[in-house]
Amino acid sequence: MKKLHIKKDDVVVVNSGDDKGSKAKVLAVSPEEGKVIVEGLNMVKKHVKPRKQGETGGIVEAEGAFYASKVNLYCPNCDKGVRVKVKTQKDGTKVRTCAKCGKEL
Repeated sequence: MKKLHIKKDDVVVVNSGDDKGSKAKVLAVSPEEGKVIVEGLNMVKKHVKPRKQGETGGIVEAEGAFYASKVNLYCPNCDKGVRVKVKTQKDGTKVRTCAKCGKEL
């Protein structure tokens, strides 16, 4: 199983692509594919077929997944996307910190 530097409900900044520089919340993470789904970014159109009687079909807009390498975790102290360092505390728990300023994220 692969491990990503991004987790669900993190605030991230996009590094590249059409949405470059955008800041948004992560909705879902797929470590197997190495992809993330970010709220309101990379919108794709999906053709939905009605499955039940009375249900309407049509074209629905939804967030598409993109590679986790295209996003950095947002540091409110630095006010930009930063790399993540993992520090071990005295009690043995691991904490993600900003690689630039050292604050906990």
